[in-house]
Amino acid sequence: MPDRRLLADLRPLRKSAAYRRLWFGTTFSSLGSAMTNFAVILQVYLRTHSSAAVGGVGLAIAVPSITFGLFGGTIVDAVDRRRLVLITQTCMMAVSVGLAAQAFAGGRVLWLLYALVAVEALFASINAPARRTFMPRLLPKDQIPAGAALTMLTMHTSVLVGPLLAGLIVPVGGLKACYAIDAVSFLAALYGVFRLPPMRPEGEPLRPGLRAVVDGLRFLGQSRVLTGVLLADMSATLLAMPIALFPAINAERFGGSPRTLGLLNAGLAIGGLLATVFSGPVGRIRRPGLGVLVCGGIWGAALAAFGVVDGLFATMAFLIIAGVADVTSVVLRSTIIQLASPDNYRGRINAAEIIVGGSVPQLGNFRSGAVAQASTTTISAASGGLAAIGGAALVALAFPALVRYRVRSEINEAQPAHQ
Repeated sequence: MPDRRLLADLRPLRKSAAYRRLWFGTTFSSLGSAMTNFAVILQVYLRTHSSAAVGGVGLAIAVPSITFGLFGGTIVDAVDRRRLVLITQTCMMAVSVGLAAQAFAGGRVLWLLYALVAVEALFASINAPARRTFMPRLLPKDQIPAGAALTMLTMHTSVLVGPLLAGLIVPVGGLKACYAIDAVSFLAALYGVFRLPPMRPEGEPLRPGLRAVVDGLRFLGQSRVLTGVLLADMSATLLAMPIALFPAINAERFGGSPRTLGLLNAGLAIGGLLATVFSGPVGRIRRPGLGVLVCGGIWGAALAAFGVVDGLFATMAFLIIAGVADVTSVVLRSTIIQLASPDNYRGRINAAEIIVGGSVPQLGNFRSGAVAQASTTTISAASGGLAAIGGAALVALAFPALVRYRVRSEINEAQPAHQ
C-alpha cells in the first residue's frame, strides 16, 4: 500500500508533466549553483584565509535578500509568476557569466566578488518565492508533502554532488570552470519554466508596494502557526549554521585539501539526501509543527557534537545527522507554509519563508565565522548547537498552536493538477 512506503513518493513526477519538466530543469541548474557556492567560499578563503571574510559572503547574500525580499513578494503576488521567473533567472544567469569573467581575469578584486554575489541574491529574492508558488498550482493538495520532499531532494542532491564535482574540477580547471558550468546550467531551468502554463495570482489584482508588504505581514502575524514555524527555523539556522567554519576546520583537522573541503560541504547534503530518499513516512506526519521543533533540537545537538569531535569519520557522521534533521524540518515547514497560505498571499508568505530559510542561514554563517575568529571553531560550533536546542524549546513554549497543528483536514482536499 502507498501509505506504507518508506521511499520518497514519486507521484508528482509521474502524474504531472509540467511539474516533471520543472523539477528536472531545476535539479540540473541547482547542481551548477552548488558548484558556484563552493567556488565563491573557496575563492574568498584563498584570498583572505579568514573565517570572518567567508562569513561575509553570507552577509552579502543576506542583506539584499532581507531588505528587498518582502517587497519582492508583493511583485510575485501582482504579476504572472511564470514570466517573472523567466526574467529573474535570465538575470541570474548573467551574474554567473560575470562571476566566470572575474575568475578568468584572475579573481583579485574581492569587493567585486561580494558585489556579484549580492546582485544575484537580489534577483533570487524575487525568483525563489515566485518559483515556490508553482507547486500548489501543479499538484493536488495530497501530493504537496511529496512535492516538498522532491524539492529538498533536488537541493541536497545538488549540494552533495556539486561540491564533490567542484572539488575535482578546481584542481584541473580552476574556479572559473565552476562559474562557467553554472552559467550554462541555467538554460535547463529556463526551459522547465518556459513550458509552464501562465501563473497569474488568484483574486483581486495587487499593487506592489509598502501597503501590500504590511498587509502580508499582518496576515502572517495573525497566524500563530505560520509565525511559529518561521521562528523555529530562524532560531535553528541563525544560532547554529556551520558552513562558514568548514574551510578553517578543514585546514585545522585535515590539512586544507580541496577534496576534504568538498566532503565537509557535502556532509549536510548526504544527510539531506538520505532523508529525502526515505521521506515516505514524513508525508504521513499529522503534527508537522511538533516535528519541526524536534528536528531543530536534533540539528542543534548534532552540530554541537560536530564542533568538538575529531577525525573525518566522526565529523562527517554528525554533519550527516544534522542534514537528516534539517531536510525533514524543511519538508514539514514547507508543507505547513503551502497548506496554510491562500494563493493571493502565497508570494509574500513564501518571500518571508525565503528570508528565513535562505537569508537567515547566511546571517548564521556570519555569526559562526565571527565567533570563530574571536575564539575558536570549536567554541563557535558547540555554543551555536546548544543555543539552537534552547531556541527550539522556547518556540515550543511560546507557540503551542504550532505544537498542536495538524494537517489531516487540509490534505484530504484535492485539486486538479496542470499537465
